[in-house]
Amino acid sequence: MFSSTKTATSTSGFSERAQWLKEQIANADYILIGAGSGLSAAAGLDYAGEDFRREFREWIDRYGIADLYSSSFFPFETEEERWAMWAKHIWFSRYRTGALPLYKKLLKMVDGKDYFVITTNVDGQFEMAGFDTHRIFATQGDYCYFQPASGAPKELYHNREWVERALPAIKDCRIPTELIPHTPDGQPVSMNLRCDDTFVEDAHWHEQAQRYSDFVSMAHDKRMLLLEFGVGFNTPVIIRFPFEQMAARFPDTTLVRFNRDYPQLTTQGISRYVAFSEGVEQILYENTVYLP
Repeated sequence: MFSSTKTATSTSGFSERAQWLKEQIANADYILIGAGSGLSAAAGLDYAGEDFRREFREWIDRYGIADLYSSSFFPFETEEERWAMWAKHIWFSRYRTGALPLYKKLLKMVDGKDYFVITTNVDGQFEMAGFDTHRIFATQGDYCYFQPASGAPKELYHNREWVERALPAIKDCRIPTELIPHTPDGQPVSMNLRCDDTFVEDAHWHEQAQRYSDFVSMAHDKRMLLLEFGVGFNTPVIIRFPFEQMAARFPDTTLVRFNRDYPQLTTQGISRYVAFSEGVEQILYENTVYLP
């Protein structure tokens, strides 16, 4: 089991849990990070806040769009309007900020450890912050890619060059027809974001899925620390439930859940578990005593 001079529970005081976490990180053989939308929100990617209202004022006034997520499904009348919104959307979510400080802090927290990341976030923050790309499984896609709208062939296309051309061409919430994106052979594209059965899982996606599986297989009977950040009940079968199942099944595995709204367990038989309902930004910024 993890060696520790102290024990902690989810009801222990913050400083006690923070010191306990420092020990868990130091003693872990493997660290598996699971990240949901709560982590991106804590880092500052607010899809309905002041930044959104400032950058998308024209779309808010014209279409009544309330947040960036709902804009993905807005029934624009023309492709010129739809792709103007997507150009702005991709820039706002993927390219505007670069690596955010919270993700850099998280990388520092696991520096020198054998780690892996599974994330449902599509903003590329782990990659931009410097996490090893071979150790990141982005299960739901990435804003930086287009895919064939039909889902075939199983290929992805980087979109940054297109975004940089489309953004300055937007006028009255539209782009010129000639800037509507297509595959190299002229077929329609869509975003590489999982929303239906056309989502493209390309060769790299399958390689990373296998690396994730291999990591768990390698770590399951060792001292594995599961760090779960901001994962709610939108898609719990990807991270939340599997992490609980691992904590219940593997004797030397500890689950640490960082979740302000949903810290509770739903799986029986988990003894090595501590929750932090404090904001992730508070934990990493204001209370860095636990960082190794």
